[in-house]
Amino acid sequence: MKKVLIANRGEIAVRIARACADYGVQSVAVYANADIDALHARMADEAYGLDGDKPADTYLNIEKLLAVAQKSGADAVHPGYGFLSENAGFAQAVIDAGLTWIGPRPATITQLGDKVAARKIALQVGAPLVAGTKDPVQDAGEVLRFAQDNGLPIIIKAAFGGGGRGMKIAWRMDEVEELYASAVREAVTAFGRGECFVEQFLDKPRHIEAQVIADTHGNVVVLGTRDCSLQRRNQKLVEEAPAPFLSDAQRERIHAAARDICAAADYVSAGTVEFLLSQSGAISFLEVNTRLQVEHTVTEQTTGIDLVIEQLRVADGLPLSVSATPAPIGHAFEFRINAEDVGRGFLPTPGPVARFDAPSGPGVRLDTGVRAGSVVPGSFDSMMAKLIVSGATREQALARARRALAEFRIEGVASVLPFHRAVLGEADFIGEQGFKVHTRWIETEFAGALAAAARAEPEPSAGLVRTAIEIDGRRVQLGLPASLLAGLASAQPGAGVALAAPAEPVDEQAVTAPAAGNLSAWKVADGDLVQAGDLIAVMEAMKMEMQVHAHRAGTIRLLAQAGGMQAAGAVLARIG
Repeated sequence: MKKVLIANRGEIAVRIARACADYGVQSVAVYANADIDALHARMADEAYGLDGDKPADTYLNIEKLLAVAQKSGADAVHPGYGFLSENAGFAQAVIDAGLTWIGPRPATITQLGDKVAARKIALQVGAPLVAGTKDPVQDAGEVLRFAQDNGLPIIIKAAFGGGGRGMKIAWRMDEVEELYASAVREAVTAFGRGECFVEQFLDKPRHIEAQVIADTHGNVVVLGTRDCSLQRRNQKLVEEAPAPFLSDAQRERIHAAARDICAAADYVSAGTVEFLLSQSGAISFLEVNTRLQVEHTVTEQTTGIDLVIEQLRVADGLPLSVSATPAPIGHAFEFRINAEDVGRGFLPTPGPVARFDAPSGPGVRLDTGVRAGSVVPGSFDSMMAKLIVSGATREQALARARRALAEFRIEGVASVLPFHRAVLGEADFIGEQGFKVHTRWIETEFAGALAAAARAEPEPSAGLVRTAIEIDGRRVQLGLPASLLAGLASAQPGAGVALAAPAEPVDEQAVTAPAAGNLSAWKVADGDLVQAGDLIAVMEAMKMEMQVHAHRAGTIRLLAQAGGMQAAGAVLARIG
């Protein structure tokens, strides 16, 4: 390989660009309109625009990505995580274009990315499993029948997804139908496919995973475990390695199952095998993520192995630099720094980052895609950065984490920093009386009262104004941010200073958008009579669905059109 196209954005694109520099190859970034000045576009050796605002028009557009690879002279593609990273069609298209695919083989992605097929492999090698549907379900009726036969709770999961998207837990029969529809919608939005399957849900389990790396010479090595139990809406917030409070037998069972599953699938490159650990100590296979994980950093900190460089080595046909599971070096935590308002139920808060003062010092690493002056777009994931803290022991890593989080300052957008600081004072997480965190701990047992953040500044226009110019006799297409042109216009001599508008009276009838995002669907019709608490609409922001409920009883008048983007606080309807 000589030049790697990074088919992603944000902190993972920065992370890959740095690995390329360390490995001695060039990197090529791509960017949506909103990301024209993003850190990943600046960090790579070259950057090319994808001319679009939405994922489908940019980072999910295979034709555009391959066109950039050809234009830039890239000879390899790294997909990062999310977007097309687990899309076998993209992997095959890269290979068919004569480029090196940095990841598992397309056939392996298909086999393991289909969670139903992955379950069958797990069964073949003797991995532990809970009851589930043999194939994707066809409709909500089939989900209901499974629940009746196997009991509640059940979990509905996207068959071709990951990262917690397209995943819904049903605790009551009367919510199964809507949750199935919601899982399908979310899966289509995030992955382009809506097939779902159903499993029994283990109540209050821990989420344990094993990091695997494999080469083209038949070597498959498990690099250790991680605990990823601290989640909200099935999205991880804090991860650590090695997974604490496991018995030697449990750890070996997880290592062996992960190794056997990947060996049976003829796995190549980095991958993660995920498990649930019930309160009784039972282990159940969950899924295989055929890509680099967000939380790969804690494994790197506790093994001394650069996983992205291992991926590059494997893609170049070289053997792994490690031959057996290494003994862990100390302990490490990763804190995902998302642009979300913890006081408003972790609502996404896209907008400009006015201040970004990151911590440093012993045991502190920061992987970031933003800085002061960056803009967090509403069209993409809410993650801004990852804070990774390590120490010789779990206790030392916790102490350093408290110090690092106290140093961290972000302004302009809300962040999850208040939650991270609070959770480090929770006995359930510290574990002195036993580790009691589970995948629904935040929703069911976290008692910390966290204040809502000040409303974030509105997200500036992400549009580009394009025009042709001539440079040294050559016609070049130039794209300028609309916000820049607006700023230049206001700076012209004679431009007036806008006066603040008087505060508007509170509209008690208004149903407002909880965050900036797309109004996916109305669940009521114009003129319907609704009751307080009724589900009336579904919105999607930063790849996650949000439900909008009626705040009062009355007749609803719909004002916003389904399918349209809405600003935070925009009036969607009125209930009179």
